[in-house]
Amino acid sequence: STLCGSVEGFGLRMPHLNNPAVLALCVALCACTALATTTCPPLRHRSGQAIGKIGSFLRTANIPAMKATASPAAEECMRLKGGAADAAVVEEISTLMKGEGLSESAVKAFLQAYEALVSGQDGMILESTIEPATGLPSQSDLKDADAAKVKGLLEQTVVLKLNGGLGTGMGLEQAKSLLKVKGEDTFLDFIAKQVMSFRKTSGSVRSMFMNSFSTSADTKSALKDYAELISGDWEVVQNKVPKIDQSTLKPAKNPAAPVKEWCPPGHGDLYPSLAGSGVLKKLLDAGVKYMFVSNSDNLGATLDINLLNYFAESDKSFIMEVAERTEADKKGGHLAIRTSDKHMLLRESAQCAESDEKAFQDTKKHGFFNTNNLWIRLDKLQEVLDKNDGVVPLPMIKNDKTVDPSDGNSAKVFQLETAMGAAIESFENAGAIVVGRERFAPVKTCADLLRVRSDAYVVTDDFRLILSPECKGIPPTVDLDSKVYKKVSGLDKLLESGEVPSLKDCSKLSVKGKVILSAGTVFKGKISITNPTDDWVTLKAGTYEDTDVDASKA
Repeated sequence: STLCGSVEGFGLRMPHLNNPAVLALCVALCACTALATTTCPPLRHRSGQAIGKIGSFLRTANIPAMKATASPAAEECMRLKGGAADAAVVEEISTLMKGEGLSESAVKAFLQAYEALVSGQDGMILESTIEPATGLPSQSDLKDADAAKVKGLLEQTVVLKLNGGLGTGMGLEQAKSLLKVKGEDTFLDFIAKQVMSFRKTSGSVRSMFMNSFSTSADTKSALKDYAELISGDWEVVQNKVPKIDQSTLKPAKNPAAPVKEWCPPGHGDLYPSLAGSGVLKKLLDAGVKYMFVSNSDNLGATLDINLLNYFAESDKSFIMEVAERTEADKKGGHLAIRTSDKHMLLRESAQCAESDEKAFQDTKKHGFFNTNNLWIRLDKLQEVLDKNDGVVPLPMIKNDKTVDPSDGNSAKVFQLETAMGAAIESFENAGAIVVGRERFAPVKTCADLLRVRSDAYVVTDDFRLILSPECKGIPPTVDLDSKVYKKVSGLDKLLESGEVPSLKDCSKLSVKGKVILSAGTVFKGKISITNPTDDWVTLKAGTYEDTDVDASKA
């Protein structure tokens, strides 16, 4: 039967609806045949973007009488805010997470994201609510730090590397930081050598890793030759969170492989991990005031004395390193200013409505992207946590997935994430500083890995990975056929000659189809290589400049 049955029935069931506008809404909803089933259709705003089911909309209407009279199926669909179903699910999530040994901080942080989901929020940041960030200070204008102050600053500083990623998108089943970058050196080798070089030349500084349950053991084993880096409180372990079934908004179930019911919470988990593990308190008790955070796959991000000095003198609570966006960065997140309160914020691609995509990708309008190199005042972080019941308020990022990533027909789920850079809007007196591209050399894809392995990037004396002078500050764009080179095994086939091609004078390289590059290959300018056949074809050695090559005929 339907929720209402008739207008008269609706009035009898809900006698308190005396507001004509609310009554008209209810009559309209009674006419919606979808309410006769357990599945409600999505509402859409003018852009065509889905904003949630009718139940999500009704939740915000706050119609108490509907809680008591709706049929169980309709109540399940509508999930009225404050209803018994919500309380039961919250308790289920809390019990589930605590049963896995997760901290109260982790539970509270996830429930914040979950509440955003069930309240109908989609996490979108509309173009109409923001304005471009302008007038930012630049690293190139910073003064040199007073040598007499450096030792004191370093004693109050800790460097933390985010190292929780497995690189599953690249076909890996171990920590991505174990990939070889230059010669036999992995990301972890570079990180260790960077820290040891810094301690030798600039002064002693604490270092830590934020690992996941999946990377902790591998990381410790890989760093066995760098014993000083894995002593004491050398790591904080990232939490895990339950996947949410899209049809019920309850924790997803996958009895065949329960481990797949869980997912990583994004690097926004830095804050509950620090708080829940007790590491934040230990650092504060030890007099540590400044934390520099960066990704383990970004070997350009090292502790910079002048940036540390600027952070300390500015008295900012939080500083994000940003770089100028180029065409290659247009699909990544950008810095912006919220018009309502002039707070800085970070907008990721998953938070951009389809109708705003053109503005989002306009690199002249939104000129700066987040390098994910962050400077955090730990005492100010504690203040934010104290003010918000132990949680750093972060926008929820909702990802549509299946409970079993390898089975596209398995139950559809939401994976809820947060981004640590988004905390810029939660800290008072937060800021940003423009840095050069030499502080940003991340590896997210096999194309990125090819680029950093090539001579487009060189290794400095202190083991940083920076752009070659020939690149003039702009990395070459590398576009590899995702059907062939998405996984590292495909890249290994491309480079099976054992030598990486020269890319330092290349502005763009595109490879489509199954191609093997010969040793001694040099690319200059814009190069397009294709192989329309189904067989692997070897491109002969030589210099290729501003040309399109059919490898099957070359």
